This record gives sequence, structure tokens and C-alpha cells, in this order.
Amino acid sequence: MRLLIIGAGGFLGAHIRRGARAAGLDVVTAGRSPLPDSPRHRLADLAADGPGAIAAMLAAAAPDAVVNCAGATSGPPAALVAANIDGTYALVTAMLRGTAARLVHLGSAAEYGAAEPGVPVTEQAEARPAGMYGVTKLAGTRLVGTAAAAGLDAVVLRVFNPVGPGAPAASLPGRLAAELRRALTHGTDVRVGPLDAVRDFIDARDVADAVLAAVTAGALPHPVLNVGSGRGVPVRAMVSELVAASGYPAAVHEDAPGQPRSPDIPWQQADISRAGDDLGWRPRRDLATSLADLWAASG
Repeated sequence: MRLLIIGAGGFLGAHIRRGARAAGLDVVTAGRSPLPDSPRHRLADLAADGPGAIAAMLAAAAPDAVVNCAGATSGPPAALVAANIDGTYALVTAMLRGTAARLVHLGSAAEYGAAEPGVPVTEQAEARPAGMYGVTKLAGTRLVGTAAAAGLDAVVLRVFNPVGPGAPAASLPGRLAAELRRALTHGTDVRVGPLDAVRDFIDARDVADAVLAAVTAGALPHPVLNVGSGRGVPVRAMVSELVAASGYPAAVHEDAPGQPRSPDIPWQQADISRAGDDLGWRPRRDLATSLADLWAASG
């Protein structure tokens, strides 16, 4: 099977690429920046290139499946719209023009917005995103759904809070690891945003396993699947565990700006039963392993 991974240079894209190669898939990559360790890499910007250029790339690559990891998690509204809406529109339009490939599109838990504390979020929950990031990701999901209704073989995986080796500074675990490295070097304290929320943290390698399960599955009966750990973890507990993994007894101060991607969302936990039924997938790594591997990789 030939797999085209768009956005293969990003955090999740890199883990999906490694997992796909380990599984013996024929991997082609695409993205806005060069990827020196991918010999079959194509420079592509979904939003800027447009459907025609993307259709030509798809024809040349001839994939059996496409994984779309491209997008933006932060930035001004225009940048989020371009990456998460315009780019998705261009991709699904190009795929409808003639490819029979399956599309596995990465969505986000931010599409749901606030959830009732103590109640796991199912795919049937009303989507009420609280910030611009979630709004644009939800619009991308709607575009994929519209294309699926028009005949595209497609599924959206709504990824909750990915963590693990290579986590970027835009995420709290990645930022915290970098802050701890600096604190360890200079003997200083660590400053982060408020830690009162509860989140569902999922190892990026488990996300990659879910993506590959969606790529290789037979018919997929549902258009959207949650990909999380199925556990709600207090963010403060996650921070304490990462501090413990570092071995540095840093003082953590909650006086830095909060995360712009998830404003006013105090509690989220995924119901992952549908992904288990449709894909035969379950997460295999616990949070302690994810954080220990994140810390080791950050050095």
C-alpha cells in the first residue's frame, strides 16, 4: 500500500511516518518545508497551491491512502483559516476530481468545546468550539464530511491532547519540557499557565497506530472517530509527573499566559469506544511512559 502523508514534518506526521515505514507501507511525503530524510518528498502548501496543483501531485504520487496532518494550531485568524479551512477545501476538492484513495484527516478535540465534567465526550456531542482554532478545525471536518457525502472515502480522527517524544513547544507538555531543561541549566523556577483543567492525554505513537488502523481498515461506518486515551487527567498532575521524570525539583509557578487553543474548557475526556469498534484500536502507552520518553527526547 502506498501512503501519502501531508504535513509529514510535524509532530504527529513524523510519528505516523515512522509507524507507516515500520509497518512496511510505501511512504510518500509532502509538506511546505524540505524533509531531507524522506527521499520521496514533495513540496506542497495546500492553501497556497490550490486544487489543480494538488490534483497533479496526487496523480503523480498515486497513493492508495492520504493522511492529512497539515494545519495550524496557533496564529492570527487569517492564518488559521488558510491552513485549516482553505487547505482542507483544496485537498478534498482535488481528491474528488479523480483519486480513489482514502483520506484520513486529523481533526481536534478543540472542535467540541466545553464538555460536562465527568461525562466522556462522544462523537455525537454537539460541537461548540470555544476558540478560533477549534472553529477552523470544525470547518475542516465539515468540509471532509461534505466531500464524503459526494463520494470521497474519508474519515476524520478527532485527536485529543497528543504527548510524547518530540512534542512541540506550542503544546503544554512540550513547553514544560523546554522550561525544565532551561531551569535545570540555570537553576531557576518554571513558569506555566493555569493548571486547573482536566485533559485527555494520548501518546503520539498511539495516534499513529490509530491513523494506520484507519488507513488499512475495510469499510468505515462512521465519519468521525475520537482518538484519545479515554482518561481525564488533571493538568497539574501531568505537570508533576513530568517534573518527577526530569529528576529536577523545580518550583512551578502558574503565572504565565494560558494556552490559546482551548480557552474556557475546564474538562475534557474522550469516549473512544467507537474507534475501538471501527478500527480495532486501543491506546497502548500510559502517560508515565509518554512523559518519560518526552523528557528523554527533549535532551
